[in-house]
Amino acid sequence: MSIRIGVEEEFHVLEVETGLLVPRAALVLRRLPQRTFTTELHQSTVESNSAVHSTLHDLYADLSTTRRQLDAAASSLGLAAVAAGTAPLAPGASAHPTAGTRYRHMVEEYGKVADEQLICGAQVHVDIPDRDTAVRVMCAVSPWLPVLLALSASSPFWQGSDTGYASWRTVLWQRWPTAGPAPCFANAAEYDAAVQDLIQAGIISDAGMIYYDLRPSAHLPTLELRICDACPRVETVVLIAGLFRALVTEALGRLAKGGARACDGRHEWLRGASWRAARSGLEGTLVDPETHRETPAPRVARKLLTRLRPALETHGDWRTVKPLTEAALADGSAARRMRRTAQEEDLLSCVDMLIAETRGERRGRRPAPADRGNMPPFGMGTAGPPVDSGAPEAIGH
Repeated sequence: MSIRIGVEEEFHVLEVETGLLVPRAALVLRRLPQRTFTTELHQSTVESNSAVHSTLHDLYADLSTTRRQLDAAASSLGLAAVAAGTAPLAPGASAHPTAGTRYRHMVEEYGKVADEQLICGAQVHVDIPDRDTAVRVMCAVSPWLPVLLALSASSPFWQGSDTGYASWRTVLWQRWPTAGPAPCFANAAEYDAAVQDLIQAGIISDAGMIYYDLRPSAHLPTLELRICDACPRVETVVLIAGLFRALVTEALGRLAKGGARACDGRHEWLRGASWRAARSGLEGTLVDPETHRETPAPRVARKLLTRLRPALETHGDWRTVKPLTEAALADGSAARRMRRTAQEEDLLSCVDMLIAETRGERRGRRPAPADRGNMPPFGMGTAGPPVDSGAPEAIGH
């Protein structure tokens, strides 16, 4: 069976001159096709929806084209789009909810949690045969999701300060009542009943507010990965999509043979593993899903790669995913690159780096303006992936 993939990406809208987050997404969206781009909770965010693809090559081309379209629309307004978990320069005053009954309810009901939802993620959808299978696969793949979070980590800064985390977005995200590792469900009926309980209890208003790290889509025959930060480099998104598809493929194979054990319901370690990935990214340790021991991140990532090689080869993805993984481990996370740039230069240069990487470029230095001293203090060549050689339907909310 061909398992197709699609991606949703969220982007911050920034003012180029100052690097500040600005509530001007509506102006950018007017210059973009509605089929591909849409709004999010705050007016400083634009979301893109890819088509559905069978190969990583086609996914890479689609995402690259989408980013070029977004960059052209934003640039014409003196703005820029940035794919990162948080924008380095995002003052609290920049929280401006998008108009609409649903968004207004979220802001009124959740207060500061919604106000500070100035974060961006990358979501990957993978074909799944049916909802019962999707729910069973959730338990099988969840232990490995912190590795994907570490690969995506791109949010060390929050409102001009270093948080000490590789993914501060994860910390902000997990304040929502339904965020974090997915609970264990036996089947789709049990999952749907749990969602209805949350709605009837007034915890959430609809199924779209289930913010687990992994969930069956509310309106598509897919399983949706939601744990990852938005990624400055499109190659990282392609890497994560390939690994996630392989995780699902491997789990489906074990289910078909009766070999995938049900989750034991113990998620204390898994939530802690996600915290560790958010704290350290690729630069520290992760929790090995098999031993539950603290282990250097590169070792855990390579263990995942070895485990998934048969599934990756099934889709023709091994020759793409293997070098992309090694490149990611050699170069470090986006969080590391951001910190290095901020240390060597400043946070505005860090923003420049994010803008360039989101465009598919590698950044050169920005000429230092005379008023650079007014920026918040910080105290502490285009390259595509080696890709293998879709349907035009689009992934949606």
